[in-house]
Amino acid sequence: MNIKTIYLVKDLARATGYSVYTVEYYLKIGLIHEFGRGPDTGYRYFDERAVTKLAKIRVLRKEGKTIKELLKRFSAVKY
Repeated sequence: MNIKTIYLVKDLARATGYSVYTVEYYLKIGLIHEFGRGPDTGYRYFDERAVTKLAKIRVLRKEGKTIKELLKRFSAVKY
């Protein structure tokens, strides 16, 4: 049985070392995407793909890439 870890925004922030504000900003501008929402709560759901993508974003930002460059790089990739 394969059990997926599901993250809410605050869990994703905690798992990646980003602030909740940064995770929400990256979501708003389209760098990351939720895979679903709670029907009753409206909470956004993320999985390990978001964790992996945020790790890649961190590396690229440390290399000096701008948000604009990241948007261009990831525009064709929606996990």
